[in-house]
Amino acid sequence: MRVRVLGPVEVSDGKAWSPVAAARCRAVLGALVAHGPQSVPVESIVQDVWGDAPPRSAVAQTYGYVHRLRQMLGDLDGTALRRSDVGYLLVEQHAGVDARRFEAAVTDGLRTFEDGGFEQSAELFERALGWWRGDPFGGAPPGGSAVELTHRLTSLRTTAVEHGFQAQINLGRHRAVVEEIEAQIAESPFREPLWRQLLVALYRSGRAAEALQQYDRLRRTFTEELGTDPSPATRAIHQQILDETLPMTEASSRASATVTVGAEPAEAARPVRQLPPEVADFCGRAGETEAAVRAVTSHDRPGSPVVLVLHGAPGAGKSSLALHVARLVQAEYPDAQFHLGLAGTSSNPRGPDELLAAMLRALGGFGHPLPTALDDCAALLRSQLAERRTLVVLDDAASAEQVLPLLPPDGRSAVIVTSRGMLADLPGARHVHVDVLTVDDAEALLARIVGNDRVAREPAEAQAIVQLCGLLPLPIRIAGAKLLSRPAWPLSRLRERLEDETRRLSELSIGGLDLRASLDLSLRSLSTDAALAFALFGLLGPGDLPGWVLGALLDTDAWEPVAEELLDAALLQQVRLDDIGQPRYQMHDLLRVYARQQASDHGAGTCRQAVLRTVGSWTLLVDRLRRNRPHSLFDPVDAPRTVAPEAFPAWLPYDDENPPSHAMGTAWTAIERQSLLDAVRLACAHDLTAEAGRLALLLGPLYDQHALYEDWRTSHQTVLDRPDVDDLAAAALRRGLGQVNIYTGDFETAAGFLRDARRTYQGHGHDLGAALALASLASVHRCRGEHDAAEAALRESLDVVAAAGDAPKEALFRGALGRILTTQGRLAEARTWLADAAALAHGIGDTHREAVVLRDLGTLELADGEPSVALRTLEQATQIFWDLSDERCAAKTLLETAPVLVALSERERALASLAEATAYFRRHGLHDDEARSEKLLAEVAGTAAHRAP
Repeated sequence: MRVRVLGPVEVSDGKAWSPVAAARCRAVLGALVAHGPQSVPVESIVQDVWGDAPPRSAVAQTYGYVHRLRQMLGDLDGTALRRSDVGYLLVEQHAGVDARRFEAAVTDGLRTFEDGGFEQSAELFERALGWWRGDPFGGAPPGGSAVELTHRLTSLRTTAVEHGFQAQINLGRHRAVVEEIEAQIAESPFREPLWRQLLVALYRSGRAAEALQQYDRLRRTFTEELGTDPSPATRAIHQQILDETLPMTEASSRASATVTVGAEPAEAARPVRQLPPEVADFCGRAGETEAAVRAVTSHDRPGSPVVLVLHGAPGAGKSSLALHVARLVQAEYPDAQFHLGLAGTSSNPRGPDELLAAMLRALGGFGHPLPTALDDCAALLRSQLAERRTLVVLDDAASAEQVLPLLPPDGRSAVIVTSRGMLADLPGARHVHVDVLTVDDAEALLARIVGNDRVAREPAEAQAIVQLCGLLPLPIRIAGAKLLSRPAWPLSRLRERLEDETRRLSELSIGGLDLRASLDLSLRSLSTDAALAFALFGLLGPGDLPGWVLGALLDTDAWEPVAEELLDAALLQQVRLDDIGQPRYQMHDLLRVYARQQASDHGAGTCRQAVLRTVGSWTLLVDRLRRNRPHSLFDPVDAPRTVAPEAFPAWLPYDDENPPSHAMGTAWTAIERQSLLDAVRLACAHDLTAEAGRLALLLGPLYDQHALYEDWRTSHQTVLDRPDVDDLAAAALRRGLGQVNIYTGDFETAAGFLRDARRTYQGHGHDLGAALALASLASVHRCRGEHDAAEAALRESLDVVAAAGDAPKEALFRGALGRILTTQGRLAEARTWLADAAALAHGIGDTHREAVVLRDLGTLELADGEPSVALRTLEQATQIFWDLSDERCAAKTLLETAPVLVALSERERALASLAEATAYFRRHGLHDDEARSEKLLAEVAGTAAHRAP
């Protein structure tokens, strides 16, 4: 054994025990022990140690504490505290933990006890209790996981103590256990099983008078402290002592069928049966039902009840599922079945004292008033439920504090809780998320309400209705009830009414069923900031979003507590952790409709400012990423990189010392594609046309780099369609749209956009803008084979950018001229232009432009009869593009490499290069490049019928 937590926390290096003095080091160890023997993700350790507000260095500090623990364990090779794929693992065979051995010994002892092996079980319980040096973790468990483990261990110790005494009593060792039982009663005076064991042990030791005195002491204690009498089981033993009929051995007790130690008498009150009937039209939920039943029936902790929390959004059907599961498992809990509504989402949730009183009154049999103190009532309930197989359903819980006093004392019982929040701080609970229904289950629910024939007549309308209800049971029940009460309505009538978002929530109300009222309950429970954040989040669209947007909406960096509050209320979902480690949040469609209506109550000015901050944050991030990538022809002319960028607002997870990097740009762009388009639309919807245009134009270089042509087209066209778009912004947007059409092979449309852009620039005297539009027209001429026109346009554009001192674009245009001259066979001239372009690019550190020039030089070398030189040059260019994560340019270079490989008789390599390039062009809709690549493939393969796989 190398780790001890049953008392003050200590670790051993194999030679001596040392205390773990540092609190956070103890917390790291506590997390590892509590989760054992599974691996513990680093994020879980950080949560345990620092809670919801970890410092930025939390992960690094965790590594440091792990290293310190390894040193204390003498585990320099990491065999005891092992690194796993997700985090860290305490390996039991190398780092024995007293808590794990304690649990294993108690579990074995209970199993042996149930099989009648009292001698062996007594030894196992004694061995387990021998490891107990005091309160777990020295009475101060560090972190949530350690708190949960402490509760479990403490409860298990009570179980071990009582079963150990019972094993000794069953073996006839009555005199030996009397003093030990009395010592335990001094610690836990309200544990009736201990009192019953004491009465039996005294009587069988020939001390009947003392047994009667102890019963009187017990009765006075319960009457004065708890306001109640001992339980029927204890009273029955007392009566047997008075009558001198208590058997002297357990065997004779069982043979005579009299009341045994710990059992309730046969004449106990009728069992509590409070479960209401199931919802008649309940259907679906097969996966959630299986998970919930498995959680209840696979419980293996005898010292604590199984606690199952069903959590989910308003209207998800948590209560119906809880009843369904309770009915499936009720036969396992014949002694008592409670059902209590906790009113957690109401304006006046029921307190634990009121709920305890209701449960105790249901049990009955009290000759005195109930105790007034909450702890005394909870202790009395545990005494009454001890050793009973009890099922408790707690519907609509607000918090763990509301539930904890109502829990039975041992593993014979089960508790099913429903809550909009997860109740993650409820120790030992298992959780099942109640999500929306599947489409099939949703349609089946609607059919059960309105009738199969009606749904079968309009299946498309039925599917539309359940989708407009968000696949949530409550709104589907309301819609079904409305249709049932209107038999003449076709389903299309309700579908049309639900499609109008402004009246959808009003439509989802009939009689006592009202979706808006259900949502109002959740909203009333929120703080002011959380209610505002909920309302404003509804403005942002249906996709998932990074958490920082809540900070932008509220103008604060303290957004995480707000997010947690919304998550706890099930008004927001954390749907995933994205590829760069950001938690993603999303709002259910019906909640979003409700939230937007709430947002309107806060006023247009509040909404506009929130949108302005959010769009501005996206714009800043895009601009920072743009500045970290190679220069682009589509960098906005009014946003030169020589101007310092805006400062990061406090809510963004970046600052000047930790900015978004070029390395994360590809992953970030892929993750945020939809969010960025939604941000452009959002700005337009709130009449922030200038802001929408700025964001769209800054996105152009990223869209160009990643070949996101449809996103490029959509963002630019969305702003261009605005009636109040600025002329110069419109010209820049048309220039971007022209390039998209060049890439997709629609040269006529491209030329139209570019000519319009050039005219606008010229009309405003914007020479640089006009030159850039003309340079893009040169690309149209080149693609059409109009090389003279392309050369003339490029020379005119080059003069303007050179005069403006724009070295990146000058390098670009010189390279483009070299490419056209190569096509015309003017190789000497082309080499000069390309050399100048390479020198300019190198001088400004533009590696990407250097690679483009290398590609053009490779094409020139092939035309000049130097295929070996060409191949080396092209391979160098390809590698640079891969290093820069520029797949499009790499694919184009592979296309240029194929003829070189053919010239070198490396036909198989040529086919492989063309196949890879073709696949990329097809995937991104680059039809012109795809056609060229497929033509080369056919030529190289020797058949025009060849198609790339």
